[in-house]
Amino acid sequence: MYIRQTRTNNKVTGEGYFTFRLVRGERVAGKVRQITLLNLGRNFAIKQDDWPVLCRRIEQLLHPQEALLPLPCTGPIESAAQRYAGLLIVQAPMNDSSAAEASDAAGKPRPPVTFEEVDVDSLQVMQPRSVGVEHVGLHALAELGIIDQLRELGVNGVLRASIIGNLIGRMGRPGSELATWNWLQRTSALGELIDVDFLSMLHMSLYRASDVLMKHREVIETRLFGTVRTLFGLEETITLYDLTNTYFEGEVPSNRKAKRARSKEKRSDCPLVTLGLVVDGSGFVRRSQTFEGNVSEAGTLAGMLTGLGAPAGALVIMDAGIATEANVVWLVEHGYRYLVVRRGGTRQFDETQAVTIETADEQPLRLQKALSEDGKELQLFCHSPGRQLKEVAMLESFSQRFEAGLQQMQDGLAKPRAEKRPDKLQERLGRLKQKSRGTSQHYTVDLVTDESGKRVTGITWQKVPREARRARRRTLASIACAPINSTGTRSGSGAPTPC
Repeated sequence: MYIRQTRTNNKVTGEGYFTFRLVRGERVAGKVRQITLLNLGRNFAIKQDDWPVLCRRIEQLLHPQEALLPLPCTGPIESAAQRYAGLLIVQAPMNDSSAAEASDAAGKPRPPVTFEEVDVDSLQVMQPRSVGVEHVGLHALAELGIIDQLRELGVNGVLRASIIGNLIGRMGRPGSELATWNWLQRTSALGELIDVDFLSMLHMSLYRASDVLMKHREVIETRLFGTVRTLFGLEETITLYDLTNTYFEGEVPSNRKAKRARSKEKRSDCPLVTLGLVVDGSGFVRRSQTFEGNVSEAGTLAGMLTGLGAPAGALVIMDAGIATEANVVWLVEHGYRYLVVRRGGTRQFDETQAVTIETADEQPLRLQKALSEDGKELQLFCHSPGRQLKEVAMLESFSQRFEAGLQQMQDGLAKPRAEKRPDKLQERLGRLKQKSRGTSQHYTVDLVTDESGKRVTGITWQKVPREARRARRRTLASIACAPINSTGTRSGSGAPTPC
């Protein structure tokens, strides 16, 4: 048994590369023939100097017996030997049970049954693999028609296996493509279930699989949601729309959508792309889109909802970042109802008009329902006492930090070589305010200078005595449900509004 290296040329590009095979020499009719046992592919990573050791280790695993001399075998060689020996065992001729079944099918007498004794204590578990989530995931993909859809799109076998690995990897071990590749190689038995050797597959195949999914995104999403809707009998009544962004390390000049903007992950120093997602009330994806990193969130709503085919009166839920006045008008003009967090406006809360309910975690919540001035919009004001206490505690903590920073600046003025120029101290004060998380707005801070105005002699500050009321005001949220008619019911629904 030995390893043979063969140079091959790509028929399409003419590129030359090497492939590797595990072969065995046999004498047949007085001539020596080379029989290929395994195709090791082009990504064979074992060094040529270690090939003899690898072959001897594979033979030891296939024909275990006491060795006269220990065989030096490193971790990578041992792992490769275990893997190739397992593949050879799988490809071995059928066992006695299979031979008996084949004989029955052919109408021939069964071969004699033989029994072997096995020392249970001598058994070793080699390369254990998980199969539960893989089996369920494959069944789900088949029921949803995703595998058939990939075949219809002309996706080849390698990319199709990589896509399946990516999808089931997100179910069993969510992570990046590189993390999924490691999971497929070391932990998962998905390769055995779909007869694919992920150990010989480069991790770049999983990245290319993601590119293929992105290329056929619209076709896959349309068919997938249609299948899900049929399976579960979903009604298109609720649509949730939101955006987020993600950043890239580096300049990524080849990505035209990567732009610098405000990052939700606090990485505005990096190029961003914006991701939009539309899901229904049950959480199934209806549509996704990738926008430029500096796109205006409010300007994406019409483009995302156009073409969805949602029935008249469908409810669209979105946050304050998208719920501009123009978008609300667009929703009304196109027959959608909406549930949004209001931008700006008054946030008055009348305790006498409020009712108390309990949340899922048994916390009290005060609600006040009111109609807008034009009678077309139902407004719901919410006040959480627990959230108010939390806001007050956070404000107190930030206030202590801010005052400690001011005191540190004040104490530094007593040192002989400390900075006393007003412009420099104003810069320090500005940086301190920037770190205060908005707490500085509750303070008035003054720098006391000498007669010349060129040296600061002291710092005074005073807290505005309205922090509790401001903390509570930030806890009030206004929710608008529209359109409704003058009787307090949504237009076209005929049923009382749950708000």
